[in-house]
Amino acid sequence: MSELCTSFINGGWTSGEGAERIPVISPIDETLVAEIAQADAAEVDHAVRAARKAFVAGTWRNAPVSKRQSVLRRIAALIREKVDVLAERECANAGLPIRQIRERHVQRAAANFEFFADFIGQTANECYEQEPPFLTIVRREPVGIAALVAPWNAPLALATMEMAGALAFGNCCILKPSELTPLEFVPLFELMKEAGVPDGVVGLVNGSGPVTGAALVGHIDIDVVAFIGGTETGRHIARAAGGNLKKYVAELGGKSANIITPQCDLERALDAALVSIYSNNGQQCLAGSRILVDQSIAKDFIDRFVARTKNIRVGDPRDMATEVGPVISRAQYDRVLSFAAGANILTGGKRADGFDRGYYVSPTVALAEDNATPLCQEEIFGPFATFLTYDGIDQAIEIANQSEFGLVAYLWCSDMPTVMRVQDALQAGTIWVNTPLARDLRAPFGGYKNSGVGRTGGLSSRNLFTEEKVVTMPMQDFPIAKLGLG
Repeated sequence: MSELCTSFINGGWTSGEGAERIPVISPIDETLVAEIAQADAAEVDHAVRAARKAFVAGTWRNAPVSKRQSVLRRIAALIREKVDVLAERECANAGLPIRQIRERHVQRAAANFEFFADFIGQTANECYEQEPPFLTIVRREPVGIAALVAPWNAPLALATMEMAGALAFGNCCILKPSELTPLEFVPLFELMKEAGVPDGVVGLVNGSGPVTGAALVGHIDIDVVAFIGGTETGRHIARAAGGNLKKYVAELGGKSANIITPQCDLERALDAALVSIYSNNGQQCLAGSRILVDQSIAKDFIDRFVARTKNIRVGDPRDMATEVGPVISRAQYDRVLSFAAGANILTGGKRADGFDRGYYVSPTVALAEDNATPLCQEEIFGPFATFLTYDGIDQAIEIANQSEFGLVAYLWCSDMPTVMRVQDALQAGTIWVNTPLARDLRAPFGGYKNSGVGRTGGLSSRNLFTEEKVVTMPMQDFPIAKLGLG
């Protein structure tokens, strides 16, 4: 019998009685691994009211910074203690290679709480004395109730980024994970309670976007919305949040250019190009999915890339040796393979050999003649790399910027004047030079164009999850005009 995933409200799990059931299918073998008891508008309202009650009570928002730091660090420690449980459950419903979950995703989840515990102990508020005789101070207060909508491609790592930020600054928050990946959040919420998070401060509602998600982000008593996911869904959420004048941040899609120049360490560029597209089963908005290679080195680089791609270990993600597992669902499987139709496929473009069940796509390489093709413009979101060649760095910049997206970009080049020129010209929120997938949580992260609105990380998260209150007072007496004395 499969597990039933219900809502977590006011420190406990709801029964799920009478709720619509949504099946959770494992991408590994297409078996039923869980069911969701979908939270309807009434249950979402219950969760929001519980969070508001906890916020008004002030147990968390008024707690000393040292107390919040202690709880956040305890959460991080418990996440690391429960790495096996968290990794196994995320693997079961997301199909991500368990080694990547254990070594990257779970560790990142713990690091998120540790980072914000440190951050709130070091940040200072502004104080101004430039307008005597006044002293003006800027206070930071928690916004209130945060609605957090998390994706299925890196559930633990990305959901905890927003949760840790919201909690660190004294807010209450309600998470709606993807209906495809509810399993890992059961132990996560239990360990947060064990770590000392007061009842009502964190909540979870399971369900689909049109039902549960819409009720949550559209709720009048939500104060801030943070979303990670697809661009079209981000637009819908923006309209709901904007209609209620809520603060809103969104990290959306990407079609990132990975520019390979002749002036680089080609061996490292090759390793990184493979990592940036095929890790996480190719399902990451940061993927370097458009690989732009200078014509002078293109044949050799592409040949070596294809040879390495053919050797990638596709398999059961529960096997520690597996490098690429299945994509998340039948719909995603069909979508990824649809891009192979009519394309110049150098390898892959079909079901991975040896699998009768599960959503296994053979790691794919395509060569495109024109950046205008859907291969180069649409976010495929799977183990699918597309190569383009360019003639000179000016053309590389032009091709890279010909996209509706602008989340990240990669550049492999050892010539510093070229690096400085290219990073200045690329239209993306993050430029990775001679490195794949590096993230400093102190720095703002977000996208240009249709890749997002706003930023998170460090000060950006503080701006999102706090309100500024300006207090001005005199440091000495000063004359006040006397009206009405005749």
